[in-house]
Amino acid sequence: MALALAGSVCAAPLANAAAAPAADDATTLAPVIVTAERREENLQVVPAAVTVVSGKTVEDSNFRQVTDLQYVIPGVQYDPTNGSAFQIRGVGTTSFDFSTEKSVSVVVDDVVMDGQRDSGLTGLTDIKNVEALMGPQGTLFGKNSTSGVIQITTNNPVLSTWQAKGGLSYGERNDYNVDATINAPIGGNAAIRVTAFTDGQDGYGKYTTLGKTLGAQQEYGYRAKLLWQPISKLQIILSNDYARHWDNSIRTAVSGAPAFLTALQNANGVFPNPRNADNADSRPGSIRWVEYGDSLRLKYQIGGDTITSITAYRATRYVNDTQADLVPISQYAYIPFNNGDLHTSKFSQEFRWASPTGQFFEYLGGVFYNKLIADQTQLQWATAQVLGQAPTGILKTPQLLVSTTSPGGNPGNTALFMARNQTAAVFGQIKFNLTEKFNIAFGGRYTYDHNTQSLSFPFVSSVGYTGVVNPFVGATVTPYQPEGAVTGHNFSYRIAPQYKVADNLMVYATYSTGYKPGGVAFVSSKYDPFKEETVYAWELGEKSEWFEHRLRFNLDAFVEHFSGYQATTLVTVPGIPLPQGVIGNAGGLTSKGAEATFDYLATDALSFSGSVTYADTEFTNYRYCSTAACTTIVNYTKTTPPNAPRWSGFISATYKRELFSFLKMDANLQYAYRSKIWAGPAVGEPAYALVAGYGLFNGRVSFSPKNSALQFGVYGRNLLNQYFATGTQNYGISYLHYSSPDAYRTVGVFAKYAY
Repeated sequence: MALALAGSVCAAPLANAAAAPAADDATTLAPVIVTAERREENLQVVPAAVTVVSGKTVEDSNFRQVTDLQYVIPGVQYDPTNGSAFQIRGVGTTSFDFSTEKSVSVVVDDVVMDGQRDSGLTGLTDIKNVEALMGPQGTLFGKNSTSGVIQITTNNPVLSTWQAKGGLSYGERNDYNVDATINAPIGGNAAIRVTAFTDGQDGYGKYTTLGKTLGAQQEYGYRAKLLWQPISKLQIILSNDYARHWDNSIRTAVSGAPAFLTALQNANGVFPNPRNADNADSRPGSIRWVEYGDSLRLKYQIGGDTITSITAYRATRYVNDTQADLVPISQYAYIPFNNGDLHTSKFSQEFRWASPTGQFFEYLGGVFYNKLIADQTQLQWATAQVLGQAPTGILKTPQLLVSTTSPGGNPGNTALFMARNQTAAVFGQIKFNLTEKFNIAFGGRYTYDHNTQSLSFPFVSSVGYTGVVNPFVGATVTPYQPEGAVTGHNFSYRIAPQYKVADNLMVYATYSTGYKPGGVAFVSSKYDPFKEETVYAWELGEKSEWFEHRLRFNLDAFVEHFSGYQATTLVTVPGIPLPQGVIGNAGGLTSKGAEATFDYLATDALSFSGSVTYADTEFTNYRYCSTAACTTIVNYTKTTPPNAPRWSGFISATYKRELFSFLKMDANLQYAYRSKIWAGPAVGEPAYALVAGYGLFNGRVSFSPKNSALQFGVYGRNLLNQYFATGTQNYGISYLHYSSPDAYRTVGVFAKYAY
């Protein structure tokens, strides 16, 4: 999903170049504290490329989902199509397979959110900060992360303090956002903090034959934290969260359909084109999910050392109900029933032991265990383009099943995938501060992975879907292997020297490796396991502050080489009428480029911040069979992988002043840009598989009575009404695409109050 700023867009979204002045000095930039190396440190001494979005920015901007961060952190993208996962520097996971690990780990309050279709946090409310760690990060994070980590930290309860804050906004197309947070002390050594939110927006398109909007979304949820500090050396935090999401932002037709189907769409008021947001299906589609979890975090001081334990349980349910007929079922039917119901649950345990910083020898070590269970039923009933209508308006027999019969002849009309992914790791880092100016760090991680998956075909009653009993004729396809397992071992490492050239200038270099295990892939009845993915990367950078800490400028250059890169390609499977997305191993992929961030406090009233990423990403050796018998080979070498813009950037300007003796004004304007991307490998793709480059202007003006915690004003996102698609898919009969509410201008008002 694109940038969703329900309330406003705040100044200085890039906290690693935060334009917010320090509390005791209104003429200098405030230091930024990060935990990129699993302990609190000033960003300017960390030898790694890290982009930070401050908590104040998140709160004032009313970001709704983690996926929105892609529009304020250049170099970070999100693909809503194949696998719904993040990419960093043009590299990431693009697969529906349930045994596939994510290339970019999302970590919320030290808990890895590795569930398929689990973005980690639906409501971005009451956030402390968000850190985007670029490049391989496996040595310090106990989960495979070959491309990077997005680490989110929420605010903890505060002892002996009552706090309350809330906000609301309302804009075009019933765009609304309401949130509230309460912090309550419990005696002198405990406190509880509860945050709740709800937001949504009406659709921007329409179901032309149903009289319903298309593209609407609604969500709500809460997060609760209990802090208990029985003694000064021990801190215990128990967390619980819950969120629910619903939208009908389904795919709509772009082009490529047969002439007769396009004529039927036109007759029903739908005109496929690169900006089409309408659909003429017989019933509305929807995507809905629920996510919830608990975690227990213990932190104990032993002398100067710190022991940390994080125990977590999480669960999700994701239901995708999106048929693909494109016109009323009485006129044409292709896949009238397409329903995926995914349940995931995970348990994880992590221990870390860390020394204090600043001494000659520093160390950090840890162990990590994670078990993820994913079960999905995939009901995909097709008609083989057979027309006909029963009295109830439901397509009558015969129907062709995309699923098949189970071994032994037992009837089955639905696919059941069951995946079990286990990871165990030992990781750590040592650092030698050899002189006041020079130090070097060595990190490593040994990982063991065991991934299993099975495929069976149970029978599901058709009455609830079609209104009639068993209107099916089974299909016979190639025999399949019912289950499989992949086990992997790996040692990854990192070397990072750094040198302090001057008090406000540091240079560093890193060499790091990374690993992602292989997995078990099933495409209908095709068993297609894939191998591990590895990466080795170089990074060279500098971090500096200038003009008496009024300008902060960080720059890095990188080269990443991937072997066995796990990629998805469309292939034909015998007996299946649709091309199938099959994950396999590309021979190689390289990403190289540079990143720069800055913040400049021009005057006490005017500040600027910005960031730019250049990432040249391409397959270096990738030939793939496009047919099941491998009679046709497609060569993707020298092409760009999906969802990999070469350029992306962000800039923000903020102006503050007193309008009158009793009123303050805060005005902000920001611009986010990304260059063109391909929805799939560029070879052989038609023009409408290209998502053209685009930029978004967003603005906010707020007013605050002097000496008051009240803030009110107006906001606007996508002020120039710049349309863009968030993804494109080849669905056999037509090219379809996804849009977002933020592909259309939204203007509204907001108010916030804190106590």
